[in-house]
Amino acid sequence: MSGVWVFDKNGVARLISNPTRESFQQKEPSNPGTATAPGARPRVLVFLPANQVIRSYAELEERLIELGWTPYHNLNRPNLLQFHKSEDSAHLISLPKDFANFKCLHMYDIVVKNRSYFEVRDA
Repeated sequence: MSGVWVFDKNGVARLISNPTRESFQQKEPSNPGTATAPGARPRVLVFLPANQVIRSYAELEERLIELGWTPYHNLNRPNLLQFHKSEDSAHLISLPKDFANFKCLHMYDIVVKNRSYFEVRDA
């Protein structure tokens, strides 16, 4: 028997014969919109001045605009939501159009470009 053994939160193991990315993902009951690999801790993006967990692009866009970021409409990339700091800056934040695909990688990109205002925390 070849494959990968995966343990769920109750300690029950199951064998995945032909593993794919989707076979490792499970829905988190506390946040049904996110999928997390078993054993990985779900993460959230927090806007520090208000101690607010960002739960939608509407909330994120509001906070980024407050910090001087401008929505950038790139017709060549309709699947991305982008923000730039200014016309003279090379700083650009690129996010997947669908918030369900918003991952830790995107959260840390926002944190690096806004160190005093955002933080990634365990959910």
